[in-house]
Amino acid sequence: MQIPFLSLKATNQVYEAQITEAVTQTVCSGWYILGERLKQFEIDFANYCGVKYCIGVANGLDALTILLKASEFPNNSEIIVPANSYIATILAVSNANLIPVFVEPKLENYLIDPQTIEQAITPKTKAILVTHLYGKCCEMDKINDIAQQYNLKVFEDAAQAHGAVYQNKKAGSLSDGAGFSFYPSKNLGAMGDAGAITTNDDALAEKIYSLRNYGSSQKYIFDYQGYNSRMSEIQATILNIKLPYLDADNDFRRKIAKRYLSEIHNPKIILPPIDSIDNDVWHLFVVRVKNRDLFRQFLSEHGIGTDIHYPLAPHQQSAYKSWNSLTLPITEKIHFEVVSLPLNTALTDQEISYIIYFINKY
Repeated sequence: MQIPFLSLKATNQVYEAQITEAVTQTVCSGWYILGERLKQFEIDFANYCGVKYCIGVANGLDALTILLKASEFPNNSEIIVPANSYIATILAVSNANLIPVFVEPKLENYLIDPQTIEQAITPKTKAILVTHLYGKCCEMDKINDIAQQYNLKVFEDAAQAHGAVYQNKKAGSLSDGAGFSFYPSKNLGAMGDAGAITTNDDALAEKIYSLRNYGSSQKYIFDYQGYNSRMSEIQATILNIKLPYLDADNDFRRKIAKRYLSEIHNPKIILPPIDSIDNDVWHLFVVRVKNRDLFRQFLSEHGIGTDIHYPLAPHQQSAYKSWNSLTLPITEKIHFEVVSLPLNTALTDQEISYIIYFINKY
């Protein structure tokens, strides 16, 4: 049996006829940028997240960058970020002419540790940017309490958390603003790059609308030095088709995660936490294994694809040489041991049983 880590062709097949018809209509409409299809998605996704505004942009990195730029922090202000995150979280801070300050995660859930945030706050700190990694929300009550105490903004990198819930509120509604990616592999994925920003802040939203379109509030009038970052009508069309299925798709992911959690019995494998299993959306199912390469090789020999999210921490990347000397042992341990198992809506019960069988045999 051959089980790829992820086949986008397979996961999108169920929507193929609807998408083909809807995209054809969009092509025939003759309107491809900032049209009615994007407006509809913005309304529907804002309602889905429980916020006033959703502003479509070109991708998830732009979403975070524009969110930070719109906040008008002084250059070189400090933004607290999780050390354990995809590099886009950090790049957004740098792209906004701000300084990322790395904070360690909790080893058991891979998310930024609220207890270490307060230690990182200085007079230059302006905001906390959290990442809801792998589809699990951070401890936002504690984080928001800290932010309120120090008069800081809070932002969410929700690129992996479409539909995730924390204390009865969805990711994207838990802070001053959030950035989403709709990269094809996400729980809600486009067929190309796309992103969005969500917020309840009227003034912030107004500026973001302008910044995504060159800084323009009306045609050929530019209030800011903005960006060319607009979600296309075609990607909005695809997302409009897929959004109504998101909760069902997330439920499917939870069922797979529950099988993994209840049926994998191998002391060599450290499983993810189950404390909020029904609120997490399981964008990725990430285990930790010593001798990771041997584990991946064993599964590969039996036709099971895996991936690593992520093999090298942001502070260890050549892009951030000035931080290469930092020692962040929890983050480094996570990045050295994590392996992502197949978890997507195209998996069959037979394939899941096959994966579990060979993990238990390792």
